[in-house]
Amino acid sequence: TANFSEQVVESFPSDIPTGIYYGWACVGNGDVHKMVLSIGWNPFYKNIKKSVVRIFAFCGIFNEDFYGETLSIVITGYIRPEKNFDSLDALISAIQEDIEEAKRQLDLPEHLKLKEDNFFHLPEGKVVNNH
Repeated sequence: TANFSEQVVESFPSDIPTGIYYGWACVGNGDVHKMVLSIGWNPFYKNIKKSVVRIFAFCGIFNEDFYGETLSIVITGYIRPEKNFDSLDALISAIQEDIEEAKRQLDLPEHLKLKEDNFFHLPEGKVVNNH
């Protein structure tokens, strides 16, 4: 998993609903991969600040640290609202279901075409949305 900085989280639209989303992610100028994204308070961990966490577990792509790298994401859909869980096992089970749903959705042509978007391969040094 990876977390956006507080500055990036604060720049998200304030009216975006908390919950679990899916889309595409790219580190630096690397390959684009499927991702699941959690936007919210993560009540299981009792966070006091809103956070944005990407879950890359179903890609198996990032074997090394990527601190300081540019992480580009495109959110393409919504899976479910944020909720609390009675146990870590229940949370893990929900994450696995979210990953499977994301895989199904991202294989649809309307989402698959976004994987090839030029957004992921901007010229060196080009900044989008100030990030």
